[in-house]
Amino acid sequence: MSLMNWIDDRFPATKVWNEHLAEYYAPKNFNFWYFFGSLALMVLVLQIVTGVLLAMNYKPDADLAFASVEYIMRDVPGGWFIRYMHSTGSSAFFVVVYLHMYRGLIYGSFRTPRELIWIIGMVIYLAMMATAFFGYLLPWGQMSYWGAQVIVNLFDAIPIIGGALSEWVRGDYVISDITLNRFYAFHYLVPFILVALVYVHIVALHQVGSNNPDGVEIKKGPKGNRWDENAPADGIPFHPYYSVKDIVGVVGFLILFFAVVFFAPEMGGYFLEAPNFEPANPLKTPEHIAPVWYFTPFYAILRAVPSFAGTQVWGVIAMFASILVMFFLPWLDRSPVKSIRYKGPITKFMIGMFVVVFIMLGYLGTQAPSALYTALSQIGTILYFAFFLLMPIYSKIDKTKPVPERVTK
Repeated sequence: MSLMNWIDDRFPATKVWNEHLAEYYAPKNFNFWYFFGSLALMVLVLQIVTGVLLAMNYKPDADLAFASVEYIMRDVPGGWFIRYMHSTGSSAFFVVVYLHMYRGLIYGSFRTPRELIWIIGMVIYLAMMATAFFGYLLPWGQMSYWGAQVIVNLFDAIPIIGGALSEWVRGDYVISDITLNRFYAFHYLVPFILVALVYVHIVALHQVGSNNPDGVEIKKGPKGNRWDENAPADGIPFHPYYSVKDIVGVVGFLILFFAVVFFAPEMGGYFLEAPNFEPANPLKTPEHIAPVWYFTPFYAILRAVPSFAGTQVWGVIAMFASILVMFFLPWLDRSPVKSIRYKGPITKFMIGMFVVVFIMLGYLGTQAPSALYTALSQIGTILYFAFFLLMPIYSKIDKTKPVPERVTK
């Protein structure tokens, strides 16, 4: 009996390999946009590995946290490299996930039968945001401290339970040592929950099969190819064809990633803000407090809503609604076709507008508030919600092109 047979008798290693790689048939017309799912998985692994290495020298103590980060940067062999990979990796994670979500948006990967895949993906996105928020406080720099203070204080706007909720999140009346400790614990824990969610995401994907740029279901098409007469005719084994193809995306990504790590880890203050190179000082407020760039579109929506009766509750509701509305995307799109290739001009215009508005809100969220920026944020917020709330109308009335019976190139 071979070693592999011995293992298979006790653990279905070969069965898992075949079902999810060697004998998983993916559409043969994947393009550039299909790199980002595997890249997101790679960056998640990178973040966990570098995070564990950083945790070996980090001190989750209000008096020692900032100094421990400086110790990692200056005295730990290769510590600066690990730290910059982790800080750059957090932004890179959101870049590839945003592009992955955009691909799902334009090709209709959230449509039947993949609604659950989209919902699980959105839960992953929320877990990413939670992980990033918890980790943002850990360097215990000025922007970390005050950014966390502002975001946690948003819970105060919730009627009745707001005060108690914000105090519970902090563990104290202000951001303090106990806040740092619990954020460190959650930042260490949630990535492993992310791994479980990603596994569920992939299993759900392989249950119904991958979408493709045409939005055609290859499982419903003709059967038989040179590998398996019962497999889809328009499918090819994920391994080795797409696993090798993904190496090209990984190499291109790593070139850009390490260019940032070595030459511009702060990325002009968008990845690492200048105030975060100063230790946290509860008595000195930075001139302008803003979250990291991947939170700023939602922060701009929060600020766009005027406060009523001295409370920001409607802004907080709008901010959370701007994220939660994405969960309902599978039921908002009423178009008879899935892919943007066969949708009409109205839908294409609305998607283009949404991308521009999202980027605009992201920029506005990084800037100090002014009358002009507030007005632009309000316009952007209206257009952001219009994209989703009007989708049942414009997606239904928009003219579409005939969808081919089989996938094209």
